[in-house]
Amino acid sequence: MNLRSDQRADAWERRTAGPLTALAVVFLVAYAVPILRPGLDRRWHDACEMATIAIWALFVGDYAVRFLLHVRRWPFVRGHLFDLAVLLLPAMRPLRVLRLFTAVLVLTRRTEVWARGRLALYVGATSILLIFVAALAVLDAERGSPDANITSYSEALWWACVTITTVGYGDHFPVTTDGRLVAIGLMMGGIGLIGFVTGSLATWIVDRISVKDDNQQDATKSDIALVLAEVQALRAEVAELKAQIPSAAEPTVQ
Repeated sequence: MNLRSDQRADAWERRTAGPLTALAVVFLVAYAVPILRPGLDRRWHDACEMATIAIWALFVGDYAVRFLLHVRRWPFVRGHLFDLAVLLLPAMRPLRVLRLFTAVLVLTRRTEVWARGRLALYVGATSILLIFVAALAVLDAERGSPDANITSYSEALWWACVTITTVGYGDHFPVTTDGRLVAIGLMMGGIGLIGFVTGSLATWIVDRISVKDDNQQDATKSDIALVLAEVQALRAEVAELKAQIPSAAEPTVQ
C-alpha cells in the first residue's frame, strides 16, 4: 500500500513536471511585463495580475496533491518547508512579491532534472534565474516608495548582481520591508551559490594538481625503469664480451 502510494506520487510529479514548468514561464512573463512596462494599459495589467494569481493557486494545488499522495506526509512537509513558506506567505498582501519565488522553485526543480550530472549548467542557470527574479521583485517592491533609490530595472539588475556576489557597493539598496525580504532571500541564495562555486573550483584545482603529480610520478617511474633496463642490457653485453676475449693473464704454452 505504501509502495503503491509512493508510486502514485512519483507518477503525479512526472505527469505535471512539463505543464508546471510551462506555467512557471508564463507566470514570470505575466509578472515581469507590468513591472518592465509601467505604462501598460490597465486591462492588460489586470489580466497579468489575474494570470499570476491563477497560476500561483495551481502551484498551491500541486503542493496539496503531492502532500495527499505521499504516505509519509509529515516527512514530506519537513523536507519542503521552504516550498510551503513560499506558497503560503504570498497570500498576505504585503508579501505578494514572494509569489514570484514560487515559479523559481518550479523552474529550478525542473532544471535540476535536466542538468543532473552537469552541475556547472545547473548552477549557472539557477544564478541567472535568481538574479532576474530578484531584480524584478525588488523593483516591484521599491518603485512605489518615495525614498526608493532603485527605480529602474537596470538599477535593480545591478543591485541583484552586486548582492548575489556579496560585493555590496551600497550605491543601491532596498528601503521597503518587501524589498529587504527579497534582499535577504537573495543574500542567502548568493552565499549558497558562491560557496558551491568556490568549493567546486577548489576541488577542480586540487584534482588537476593531483592528476599532474600522478602523471609526473608515473613518468619518473617509467624513466627509471627504462634506465635500469638499459643498464642490465649493458651488463649482459659486457659479460658476453668478457666470455669471448681470452684473459691476458693466462700464460702462453710453448
